Amino acid sequence: MRRHHLPTPSLLLDEARLRRNIARLDERLRAPGVALRPHCKTCKSMDVARLCMVSPQGPITVSTLAEAEYFAEHGVTDICYAVGVTPGKLARALALRQRGIRLSLLLDSAESARQLAAFARERKHIFDLLLEIDCDGHRSGLRPDDPELTETAALLAGAGQNLMGVLTHAGSAYDLPNPGPEVFAALAEQERGAAVRAAQRLREAGHACPVVSVGSTPTAFYGENFTGVSEVRAGVYMFQDLVMAGLGVCRPEDIALSVLCTVIGRRKDSGNLVVDAGWMALSRDTGLPGRFAREGYGLVCDADGKPLPGLRVAETNQEHGIIAACEGLCPPLPVGTLLRVLPVHACATAAAFDAYHVCRGQEITAVWPRCRGW
Repeated sequence: MRRHHLPTPSLLLDEARLRRNIARLDERLRAPGVALRPHCKTCKSMDVARLCMVSPQGPITVSTLAEAEYFAEHGVTDICYAVGVTPGKLARALALRQRGIRLSLLLDSAESARQLAAFARERKHIFDLLLEIDCDGHRSGLRPDDPELTETAALLAGAGQNLMGVLTHAGSAYDLPNPGPEVFAALAEQERGAAVRAAQRLREAGHACPVVSVGSTPTAFYGENFTGVSEVRAGVYMFQDLVMAGLGVCRPEDIALSVLCTVIGRRKDSGNLVVDAGWMALSRDTGLPGRFAREGYGLVCDADGKPLPGLRVAETNQEHGIIAACEGLCPPLPVGTLLRVLPVHACATAAAFDAYHVCRGQEITAVWPRCRGW
């Protein structure tokens, strides 16, 4: 199939860029000898995951049980569900484990531990568990010095559950006002230090804690010391996006994902172009603070993926995108012209689509399905 035969909007995946991005992180982590547990919340695709995993069985990270079920159906058996588990999801998690899937679950409080312990006691099951550590005040988790950390571990041990270790995520990497290699290296050390300190506290309290899991795409690339870490998790590195380019983690030409769209009109008052990709296809994620004026809801390229300097998606309605020039007027492209839009946030943009159209130049070489839902 040729690219111009696709309906628009369609999600394009440049296979050569994808493979280069994957190889780059693999090579980065080879020297320190730390294991990679790729986060498949971004790709949600077995075809992509196969390129990232060290074996057909994994390991991988997921952020929904729908992802865990999807990958399990495709033969992956080592899965970390890296979002705090709720009581209403334990039955689905148990069903996966009873099928032989080594699904590990995440907790971040004594309250959650009590709820899981009660469920496990009733079902006579031993879960594999990780405690979430807050390394930067970004989101959820227990601080390494919080007394509740050892309290939670004691509750789980008393209930006969398998506490495997700790997990943390330096999510503040995406909010840094002055990002750069030295800043990311410092944050990576903060991330590592918090996880290692938490693991040490648990070991001193009598828990083996073999798993010390850290990760974000920026800290995975810029971390200098992985002592005490058993694995690194990262996800968006496979595709990259304008957020990562804005942080300096990649270049715009490394971004493997784009949305193919068609010019459907031109606004007479402003000269702005109208395309058939609105927020349903691109999302309304505005990315890094202060960059909207330059990147909008996505940077515009021609049909071959060559950037059109100064063009951005400035507005989005449900099915309409408005392309404006940062300076001057848009080029007078005729109705029917194919364009590609580089995503601000790859995870959010890909979430709108059921499949990737894998491309090499103008040729569509494959269609790779992706899972959706929770």
